[in-house]
Amino acid sequence: MTPTVLFVCVHNAGRSQMAAGLLSQLAGDRVDVRSAGSEPADELNPVVLEAMREKSIDLSREQPKQLDTQAVAEADAVITMGCGDACPTFPGKRYEDWELEDPAGKDLETVRGIRDEIEERVRALLAELDAA
Repeated sequence: MTPTVLFVCVHNAGRSQMAAGLLSQLAGDRVDVRSAGSEPADELNPVVLEAMREKSIDLSREQPKQLDTQAVAEADAVITMGCGDACPTFPGKRYEDWELEDPAGKDLETVRGIRDEIEERVRALLAELDAA
């Protein structure tokens, strides 16, 4: 069975989109990857798009999506990034909260650092999923 990972942040315009893009690139079809936000922005952060292009990941077609209970219910792992109590919880699911700086309003160099930290965490998560 293919595990489903849901990345959640407030605006679904930066951290969760970077994590989803990185996991999709690294895992291919081994993982079903989704992302959403508790208060979705109108569009992705343009600096995030640029930082991800440097990793050959094109997020230009992505749109921030509203977090709903069904998305959480369908996920095997829910990774939150600073959305706190806005995320519904279900018993038996894996929850992790990744404390990450919000890339909103930050310069490219700062966003690269956030992206690289997310990539390290995504690689560790993928190794755990592959082991399971």
